[in-house]
Amino acid sequence: MRRLRPINLALALVLLPRDGGAGERDRLAVAAAANLKPALVEIAAAFEAKHPGVEVRVTYGASGAFHAQIRNGAPHDLFLSADAALPAKLVADGLASGSAFPYAEGRLALWVPRTSPLALERDGLRALLDPRVLKVAIANPAAAPYGVAAEEALRAAGVFEHVQPRLVLGQNAAQAAQFAHSGNAQAALLPLSLALAPPLAGDGRHVLVPASSHAPIVQAGVIPATARSPGLARAFADFLLGPEGGALLRRHGYGPPR
Repeated sequence: MRRLRPINLALALVLLPRDGGAGERDRLAVAAAANLKPALVEIAAAFEAKHPGVEVRVTYGASGAFHAQIRNGAPHDLFLSADAALPAKLVADGLASGSAFPYAEGRLALWVPRTSPLALERDGLRALLDPRVLKVAIANPAAAPYGVAAEEALRAAGVFEHVQPRLVLGQNAAQAAQFAHSGNAQAALLPLSLALAPPLAGDGRHVLVPASSHAPIVQAGVIPATARSPGLARAFADFLLGPEGGALLRRHGYGPPR
């Protein structure tokens, strides 16, 4: 009997479902932008259901931080960024396997607690001029693309100079959401995906920030050159870009990438 060459054997282990027995499971290490958590929890579970021998382990954080980790050799199998620029830089610098792929376009939302007196629907971002707004949470623009979009939107609304001294910066979008939900900020500019998910969805209200007030938030992914399971990463990326992954992304507030 002909023996499979090593590369074919590796692909077989990645692509063929296992029975979930006593053997060690194939693991996929995903570094994902914090805004993706509500959607990616469901997407990862759906992928694992189709590949019983696979375990998807996702670490959530700021895209800029993951970009720096990959440049320093971190063995992430797949990087799902909150923007398209960081994956493109990895490709340009020869630190990626293949090309970057856009998978979604995000939206920015202004969120306040349900009991807030602010008239979001009437005033939009100008509601932040209210003196009762002592702190406004956003993701740190130095590391998180949604923080960059938040600054751009505040400038476009003509309120940035007033709001800037009140800004509270989260290390990523999820931490900015925690600041607002805990009461440490009276408002937050957040990814729509987080505003639509518990606990923010039940404990607050939000309005969409006009997409024209900031650059499009096109989110892209890439397989780092240091990936230990590139074949499995490609399979997950295909699932994310497919009909089922796309439907789950849309349900969590994302649109198709431009």
